Amino acid sequence: MSMKKSDLDKHLGRKIGGQMKAAGIAGRFGQGVAEVADRREQRRLDAAAGLVPFACKLPSDLAATLRERSAGRADGINGLVAELLQKALR
Repeated sequence: MSMKKSDLDKHLGRKIGGQMKAAGIAGRFGQGVAEVADRREQRRLDAAAGLVPFACKLPSDLAATLRERSAGRADGINGLVAELLQKALR
């Protein structure tokens, strides 16, 4: 018994879908898996050190200045902002 054109198209679509599922994840997408584990580990280490995330909106020129000043620091922008806030709050 021959199949209708629509049945053939459905069958082909299922075949292609199965091949896509079995193909695995491309390399550029697979790299994100390791990054997620690293982020989780970093969050755990930050929490153990007593650090908490703190987000705020800054003007772009101020953010650029902070990035420039933190470029040579070992602790980066987080250390610079913490130092500046401590000085300002004293």
